[in-house]
Amino acid sequence: MNENILIVDDDTSICEILEFNLKSEGYTVELAYSAEEALEKLNRNTQLILLDIMMQGMSGYKMLEQIRTNGNQTPVIFLTAKDTENDMLTGFSVGADDYISKPFSVKEVIARIKAVLKRAKSNSVMEKKPFLIFNDLQIDTENKEVSIKNKMINLTKTEFEILKKLAESPNRFFSRDEIIESIWGDEVFVTERTVDVHITRLRKKMGEYGQVISNKIGFGYKFDSQKL
Repeated sequence: MNENILIVDDDTSICEILEFNLKSEGYTVELAYSAEEALEKLNRNTQLILLDIMMQGMSGYKMLEQIRTNGNQTPVIFLTAKDTENDMLTGFSVGADDYISKPFSVKEVIARIKAVLKRAKSNSVMEKKPFLIFNDLQIDTENKEVSIKNKMINLTKTEFEILKKLAESPNRFFSRDEIIESIWGDEVFVTERTVDVHITRLRKKMGEYGQVISNKIGFGYKFDSQKL
């Protein structure tokens, strides 16, 4: 079955360009010209959302926040003219899987889509231990939930995957490149700075337990179980 992609953008010309090229690649495409319309069209068959941020009515940020709050983990790629580092960090913090700035290369968009879909499929079929438990820190890999002292910690999808990646191999250093390849895939351009930002946010959300994620210049990051 061809993957179903929902394009959400109030610029009809951009929608038409993306629709033509994605259909040429074999994807099934649906269009929505507002976040409100997209929420009506979003269903279990939607396998990826290509989402603009600045639209009339609800913004792309708000739409993604809403669907993540409702437990919908459909992969989302922001495709937007908002291109500052703060814009990108906001996009990732609300749960985006990738972020592409306008103007864009259609070839790059297609490559990013393929990488995100490949990663989503890999995550869904990979065998996982149901729980990773370290004293009062519990990572539920099936329900993708993290709790500390029985209090739920609200992590984005990317933050959760980074924590799980490190916790599955305690005390082993992972380079930033290894983390990028594992979490984002080798077809997506992500800088080492992006990894640092996600880990900074992750540590902050974990409070005193944030120290369990340590780093060493030249080696990368590790889950340091001795600090628990």
